[in-house]
Formats: sequence, structure tokens, C-alpha cells
Amino acid sequence: MQTPKPDFHGKSRIRAFVVVFCILLAASFALTQSKLTSPVDSLPPDSGTAGLKQMLLRLHTTARMLQTTAHPDDEDGGMLTLESRGKGVTVTLMTLNRGEGGQNKIGSNLFDVLGVLRALELTASDQHYGVEQRFSRVADFGYSKNPEETFQKWQGHDIPLGDMVRVIRTFRPDVLVARFSGTPRDGHGHHEASGLLTMEAFHAAADPNRFPEQVKEGLLPWQPKKLYIGNVCGFMASSCADENYTVKLNTGEVNSALGMSYIQFAVEGLRHQLSQGAGGWSVDAGPHYAYYKLTDTAAGKPDQKTHEKDFFDGIDTTLPGLSSRLGGEEKKVAFLRPGLTEVAKQIEEATARSGTDPAGAAAPLSSAAEELGSLIRRVEVTGISAQAKAELLQRLREKRQQAEDALNLAAGMSLEANAIIPNDGSAAVSPGQKLEVKVKLHNGAMFPIVVKEVALEGFENWAHELTNKKETRIEPGKDFSLSFAVQAPWTAAYTRPYWHRNNPEEDAINTIDDLKYVTLPFPPSPFHVRANYSSKEHIQGQISAPLMVLIADKDFKSKRALAVAPIFSVMLDPGEQVIPADTTAARTVSVEVSSNLNGAPRGTLHLEAPAGWLVDPPTIPVNLQQRGDKQEFEFKVVPSTLQEGKTQIRAVLDAGGKSYSEGYSTVSREDLDTFYYYQPATQRVSIVNVKTPKDLKVGYVMGAGDEIPTVLKQVGIDVTQISADKLASEDLRRYGTIVLGIRAYDTQKEVAVNNKRLLDFVSGGGTLVAQYNASVGDFNSGHFTPFPAQLSRARVSVEEAPVEILAPDDSVFRFPNQITQADFSGWVQERGLYFMDSWDDHYKPLLSSHDPGEPPQKGGLIRAQFGKGIYIYAGYAFFRQLPAGVPGAIRLYVNLLNAGHEK
Repeated sequence: MQTPKPDFHGKSRIRAFVVVFCILLAASFALTQSKLTSPVDSLPPDSGTAGLKQMLLRLHTTARMLQTTAHPDDEDGGMLTLESRGKGVTVTLMTLNRGEGGQNKIGSNLFDVLGVLRALELTASDQHYGVEQRFSRVADFGYSKNPEETFQKWQGHDIPLGDMVRVIRTFRPDVLVARFSGTPRDGHGHHEASGLLTMEAFHAAADPNRFPEQVKEGLLPWQPKKLYIGNVCGFMASSCADENYTVKLNTGEVNSALGMSYIQFAVEGLRHQLSQGAGGWSVDAGPHYAYYKLTDTAAGKPDQKTHEKDFFDGIDTTLPGLSSRLGGEEKKVAFLRPGLTEVAKQIEEATARSGTDPAGAAAPLSSAAEELGSLIRRVEVTGISAQAKAELLQRLREKRQQAEDALNLAAGMSLEANAIIPNDGSAAVSPGQKLEVKVKLHNGAMFPIVVKEVALEGFENWAHELTNKKETRIEPGKDFSLSFAVQAPWTAAYTRPYWHRNNPEEDAINTIDDLKYVTLPFPPSPFHVRANYSSKEHIQGQISAPLMVLIADKDFKSKRALAVAPIFSVMLDPGEQVIPADTTAARTVSVEVSSNLNGAPRGTLHLEAPAGWLVDPPTIPVNLQQRGDKQEFEFKVVPSTLQEGKTQIRAVLDAGGKSYSEGYSTVSREDLDTFYYYQPATQRVSIVNVKTPKDLKVGYVMGAGDEIPTVLKQVGIDVTQISADKLASEDLRRYGTIVLGIRAYDTQKEVAVNNKRLLDFVSGGGTLVAQYNASVGDFNSGHFTPFPAQLSRARVSVEEAPVEILAPDDSVFRFPNQITQADFSGWVQERGLYFMDSWDDHYKPLLSSHDPGEPPQKGGLIRAQFGKGIYIYAGYAFFRQLPAGVPGAIRLYVNLLNAGHEK
């Protein structure tokens, strides 16, 4: 997206299994300037007469384009919208990862649950762009400064390259468009890697010796005709030297159907990406340009000085042009060109009629769909090569579907299918659940139609009547309704991601659990309703709709796709626990069990703890009879002799002859679709040798959200969370140390407003620990530090980077814990981010670190005496390390809290 935006690809991961229900209420939507629409509903340009015109535009061209990027929000939404909605091109966007390593601007959910959320956000944006979405199996492991580190984390080129080749061979685009240039100017190792991979994939996809296992699966090689790269003039370039680009596209051109320019409509979609901080972004009216350079073609290297009007210059994208693609094999399908010419004529007729009488377009569209169906059947039995047949059938089937969709729009046909579930509030049913499916078909045409069949799809193993074959006449403007009784089988497959990581803090590759869904954003819902209809006006049509569930929340109502979830969800709270090695005290382990089925079986809950640990009670009976019932059960766990290291506690519920040992949470938001995040019912335990100060009271002001206060309480620190809006009235003298959570100045305006109170607290003898902020300009202009210091975007992204202790005699390295080089081992994801790059002599730098080949960074941890107190700026990534149970980081953080209170 060629839009000004902050750096939100910095590494940002926290607890792998901390999951909350992600519906954000009105406070979150204050980030936006207008109401975001739900992607469940069609956008105005996709419905009614506007939708018909859009579909007719798509029917006129066979052009297909694939854009590749690295993360959600990297996409050039203005260009995608122009190509898809302005020119009718069939477009797919391939984003290498789901942004699970990024910084969450609206909450503390990070790691894989953030990846699920960002995938939902991106697919909501895609609906505005008018594109389909694909992903590779590599994960966002955080900010990377170069592609070498990126490929090292991704285990080389072949895993992401293979997935990109798979998408190319599946989608078979005419044009491949890389968002990035594959050079250092891309500004992120993942960005540069995505550009390099795209260049490699351009020819690899056509080579049957590359990834031959895909060919064995039936994926035939495919050679795109052209390869373009982006970022040739910079993301915000208002102009570009002639020799630097081949195609210049004005995404600021206004489209009357959209009511705004392409880039403005794209930004409306981009604003769904709230976790990226996109809620308030906007683009002014006027010219905006996207520049791309042609760097390779199927015929060889192009003339670098040539300018083109469009990506598809020189490519025949007409319907009859599909025959020309067969070359010498065209004579084997002599029927094809005349048939395609006839289809093109019918589409032209439908287009002409739609201007004054949309319903009049129905008949020629029905004929076009019927003719395309006939061509498909004939091509299927021809003797043309497998490669040519696959390419031809793909395009013909796509056009037939578009013709059917256009027909339904022209005829005013709409189908609605809703599942009625007892104790509404969740869109998920469980094995054994009974539900009613209500179907309503509306005839918006000016003539009667006859419904020939209504069928449920995706319920093959469910107890129900699959089809209603009774013919029914529906008069103009009337509805036809019917219902089915359905029951989920005990073997029903759960709705869940098809990928996972065993250790999200370290794994940079996702494990694929079901290969048939690989590269898709999520497994698609199998549950649909289909209706076939006809009329005396020579119309034969088919319409389908996903099966939805009405969700009535206290703040809004929405529809969500029907899903399947286990009868019981078992979750431990918290998902991680840090235990001081010298403790002998019992720990409380809370297990939350929820039921999703009326009449759920009774069960017995127990914990599996390390050998020698005492669990009391050994078992607890569970009886949750109603759908939606939820209860928390507590066990007392007494550790045995402890040594620094890691272990885990696991919860298991035995009920109805099955064992349940995982939990799931709904990831959703009013403006998004819904999906489900699963986590094992385990508590990861980190045993740490740490000494904690006595009688020190710590106040913690939350910023964007982190889990540091939870860890501090676990190790014995007296922590109170201070609401930012209470800073003006809170008696800060109650605390010895106050900590500002990550991005506190960025996300909590009250922190900036009350900064003088915080500095007065320091001057009076308190200790203030300020953690990183990402809005560098705002932080520096706010003059929040007690003495001059300049925040920068400098970071140390390699978590193993050496760390030098600059002031070994300083108390932060001695009390109450002795800090040594060993304490910087085992860190996760990165050392730190947003370091200071200059400061006056009042500050003392405490640590130095740097990424390979870079100069030392000394501004990640600095300390100053201010009045009677201590001010500390900490850019080191403690918000990642503490929840991950990194012993050295925990010890150092405790020492920082104790600074100034050694006596």
C-alpha cells in the first residue's frame, strides 16, 4: 500500500498461548474515522446493479495476475483495486507470512493468535481490493535486517519458494508482480526475501524438475508471461525517472461505482488492519501513482527502456483469445473459438441491456453460462495436452462461475441460509448437536421462477435430509422458505487452523497439519446451501450461500459461518508460570472448562505434573450440562526440589469416553470474519533462580498490552496496575517504582498528559522505568525524558547478538541479583528495539549490543539520576523475555525495578 505508515514489522511476540476473545468493543473502534463494514456482508459495489456491472467487467477479460508480498499490510492495495475493480482482472495476493511476529497496536495478543487475527484483517482488506488471498508456511519471526538472516530462519529458500511455486502452478497467472525489488532499499529482510523469491519462482514454476512432488500431485508446471518488480522508486514516490519503471498506474483515478478513487477505496479496506495501527489512515483525493518495472518475460529479458500502459500489454486477454493460446493444438478443438465468440457476443448483449434494464441481462447471461458449461464438457474429453487442457478448463470454469454470479445479480436472486442453534452466542456446534437450518430464496426478478432443487452441501456424514427436490413456483418479489433438521455426527471435523507451531518463540516454519488446505488463509467452510432455478424466459440458474449463524452480542449483531468445535474446551490460566527456584510454597493452577453442548457428559478433570510434584486434589468432577456453561477449577500444586530449567503442567478432562486436553478461543471482531485458535491445555513452567526485593511496591501503567505484571507477581513482586486515566489523581508516592508498559506514550494519551507528574515522582525519590515506544517523532517532540535524549528506530534484531556490560559496578547488575554474560543467553526473537541514539551527560549507558556488521548500540538501556530518584529507559525486549521465562532477563528486570532502592 503506497500510504504513509509507521514501522510495524518490528519483531513482536509474547506468550504463545495467551489467547483472549478478540472482539474489540467501541474503544477499539475509536481508532477509525468511519464505521468498518463486516466482510460477511457484500460491499455496495458487489451487490445490486453495481455488482452486476462489476461482474460483467470481469467476464470481458481472462487476465490473471499474482502479486507477492511479505507481510499483511505490505500489499499495494491501490494497484490491486485498480486492476481488479477497474479492469476486471482476476487477482490473487500471496503474502508470505501472517505477520505473527509484528507489533500489535491494539492489544497484548501476539504470536500465532496475532497471526490468526491479522489473516482475518487481511482477508477483510482483500474484499475491498477484490482479490483472493494465499500464504506460505513461513512465519514472521520478527524484524530482520537482511535476507540472509531471513533465509537462515526459514531454513533456506526452498520452503517459501515451494509454496510460491505451488500458488503459481495452481492459480496460473499471466503476470507475476512482486511488491518488492529484492534489494536493500526494501527496508526489511522479509521484504527483500519476498522479491528475491518471486524472481526465482518466475522460472522455477515452469520447470518440472523443481518441486517434482507437486507435479506428482497433479500440479502441472506453469510459466507466467511477465515478471514485474515494485519499490523501484520508493514507496512514497510522487515521480519516478523514466528508466526506473515500465508501468505507471494512476491509482488516484476516481471510479464512479466506488464513489472515490481506487487508492481511497483500498485504504478503506486497509483500515480493517487495526493491529497494524491502520485505523486512522486516509489518502487525499488526487493523483497517486504506482510504478513497476518489467524485469523478465517468458521470451527472455525485456528492453528495460520500454514503457507500457498496462501489465497485460502484448497479451491477448479476450475470451476468443483462449483459443490462440493453444497454438498448433487449436485445430483439435475446432468448436472452441466459435463457442467463445458466441459467449463474448452474449456478454456484450448483457452489458448493453444492463445499462437500462438489469433484468434484461439475465437471458443472455444464462445462455453464456450454458454455452460455457457445454464447452467445458467438450474440452474435458478432447485429446489436447494435459497442460493446455488444465489451463483452458481453469479459465472456462472461472468464466462460467462469473456468468452464474452475474445472472443471479441480474435476476435479483438472493439466497439466505441460517443455522438456528439453542442458546445462541456462538457460531460453533459440537458433535451430537442438533440444529435447524432455515433457507430463504428471494425472487427479485420481474418474472416468476421455478425452484427445482434446494440442497445442503458439506453435510455428507450428518444426520439430515440432504435435498428438497420438490419444484416450487415463486412469484416476482416473493420468497420461498424451507427448513432442514440436522445433527452433527460424533466424528465431525473441527473448524481450526490447518497449521501450527510447537514453539512459536523459536520456530520460524509452520507445521502443516492438513496439506489439502496449504497456502489458503483458513480451511474454507464446507457448509453451504445450493438452489437450482429456471424460468420461462429461458433462464437456467444456480445460486449458493454459506450457512451462517446469527450472533447477538450486547454491542452488535452479526452473522458468522457455521463452525464445529469440541464439546469441551480446557484452558490453563495463565498459560505460563515462572517459579523462583527457592520456593517451597504451593502454587494455584486454575483450569477453565467450558461446554459447547446441551446435555454434555459428566467428566473428571486432573493435572499431569512433573514427577515428585504434589497435586491436590488428585481429580475434580466436572458437570457442565448447558451449552455455554463455563467453570474454573483450582488445584494446589507443590513443587519438589527445583533447579533452573523448564517443565510443564497439563490438564486433561475425561468425559464420555474421550479425553480433552486442549482449549479453543474465538478470534473475531465486529468488522471481521471469525476463526478459532487452539492451544494445548498446558502451562509452561520456567524455574528461575531469582532474588526479589522485599517491601518494594511497583506500579505498572499498561501501554499497548503485555504480560510483564503477571510474571512479576509470580516471582513475588508486589505489583499494582495503574490505569492511565488515574495518573492525574493517583497518589504515586505509594510506589517505590513505576513502570510504563510498552508503547505507553504511543497508546495512552494520559501518560503524555501526566508526564510531569511522573517526572516529579522521580525527582521526589521514585524510580521510573520507561519501556520502548514506536512513534519516534512524537516521543522526541514531547520531551518526555528528564534530560535531553533522542529516541531512534535503532534495534538489535539478532537475539544471540553479544551484549557488553558497560557499567559492571552499577547496582542494576549487582542487586539483588548478580548479572553476568550468561544472563544474556537463551533470549527469544530479538535483543531490543527503538534504542536511544543520543543523550546528554546526565545519562549513563549500561549495555551495548549490535547486529552483525553494525556499530555498537549503547542506547538500549540508559540510566540517569534526576533529583532524588532514578530514570531508566529500557529498549531491550523484556516484554518478550519475561513471559517466555528467560532467566537472565527476569533477573535483570527485577534489578531495574530495585534501582535506587538498594538500601
